Amino acid sequence: MTISEVLQKAQERAREMNLPYEGALLPEEAWFLLQQVQSAKLVDVRTRAELDWVGRIPGATEIEWLTYPGNQLNAHFLNQLQQQVDKESLVMFICRSGQRSHNSAMVATQSGYPDCYNVLEGFEGDKDAASHRNSRNGWRVKGLPWIQS
Repeated sequence: MTISEVLQKAQERAREMNLPYEGALLPEEAWFLLQQVQSAKLVDVRTRAELDWVGRIPGATEIEWLTYPGNQLNAHFLNQLQQQVDKESLVMFICRSGQRSHNSAMVATQSGYPDCYNVLEGFEGDKDAASHRNSRNGWRVKGLPWIQS
């Protein structure tokens, strides 16, 4: 696959899903873009606790969407994003399962970031029949790079 093909597929998903940002990527597509697009940034919006206890993605920019403890909206999210990520970058957001990253991509787009993408499935993926994550899909299940904190 080429960069253009991956971006086009992600943009088609966004149109089909009626998303308010540029596109929706599968984890392996996000990893491909990180390797191929020099200006691409992966922003991990999970809480510090998740990063510390569940695992980190090497090289990802870490900005909490919700703060820990308490799961309160991070009032400094946009300021932290603007300090760490150039608006001209291709910006991919990831969380545990795709919801917080969806919200992050939406807010970043509204704030003038033109190339925002949500990483579907997230780091831990969707729940299985027993309500457990890390078995069906997601960054870790796909065998993409991560480290235990």
